[in-house]
Amino acid sequence: MTVTRVAESRTEFKLKNLPEDAISSVKFAPKSSQFLLVSSWDCSVRLYDVTSNVERHKYNHELPVLDVCFRDAVHSYSGGLDQTLKMYDLNASTETVLGEHKGAIRCVEFASEVNAVLTGSWDGTVKMWDSRVPNCVGTYNQGNERVYTMSIVGEKFVVGTSGRKIFVWDVRNMGHVNQRRESSLKYQTRCIRVFPNKQGYVLSSIEGRVAVEYLDSNPEVQKKKYAFKCHRIKDGGLEKIYPVNAISFHSVYNTFATGGSDGYVNIWDGFNKKRLCQFHRYNTAVSALSFSHDGSALAIACSQLDESQVEDPKPEDTIYIRYVTDQETKPK
Repeated sequence: MTVTRVAESRTEFKLKNLPEDAISSVKFAPKSSQFLLVSSWDCSVRLYDVTSNVERHKYNHELPVLDVCFRDAVHSYSGGLDQTLKMYDLNASTETVLGEHKGAIRCVEFASEVNAVLTGSWDGTVKMWDSRVPNCVGTYNQGNERVYTMSIVGEKFVVGTSGRKIFVWDVRNMGHVNQRRESSLKYQTRCIRVFPNKQGYVLSSIEGRVAVEYLDSNPEVQKKKYAFKCHRIKDGGLEKIYPVNAISFHSVYNTFATGGSDGYVNIWDGFNKKRLCQFHRYNTAVSALSFSHDGSALAIACSQLDESQVEDPKPEDTIYIRYVTDQETKPK
């Protein structure tokens, strides 16, 4: 397969005033490619104006923050190892504690369909919070396994756990699980993202593989599912295999980006089973990715994640903003 390599250029730049430890999550605002939320192991949540490359807001948790999301342009939610869900009002610079889990909060997502916040925890549950009042409206068991990743598009809500289980929910009716599945990949799940058209999801594992799955159980639809190898580097006859840490969909073209511990970002056309391009190699593992809502920008967080591959000196934690082109992201 020929790979279009795309070099670093004027279309890509590094954010200033970055966190002082590993970056756990990056999320663009719901209707803007200007504002980016960032959570970090340095216990901070920061809001950047990427257009002018300045940090606009910063607030802290007591322990490392593992995930963050927007409700709208002026409210953010965050959770992490302190087991506490916080809401921050970016206009008033005030924070509210909404509640807590019995374990670390690994994932935070906003469900616009029901105006609620969803948190997934290492305590084996997902909680739903009313976004208007600090109130937990439901706790849902995820097979008593740590929640590692979650994704929501519209009413479709998919959760991946430590034991390679996948739970598919409808946020409008959390009384029962719609589907219980097992990952088609043999190794631990790292990231799940639901297709923008809600028909399936993409899942990645720690063993350099990605699976494209469909939710409709009709056998004809299930024939379309497949998995592929990626984020592997051949080095003198040996193949090094890296975790695929991050996935983000381009909402306009339905293509998606993957980021791996090999320091590469690839863009894929999942429906036509093609790699569209690969960017230049970054300074360390790609820990998080986020396309802006209009697909014009991709935030790329780079942090050393894998303790077994310690680089000395420790590479700098960085976030790049890349203005992507149709050539990189549009199906050919």
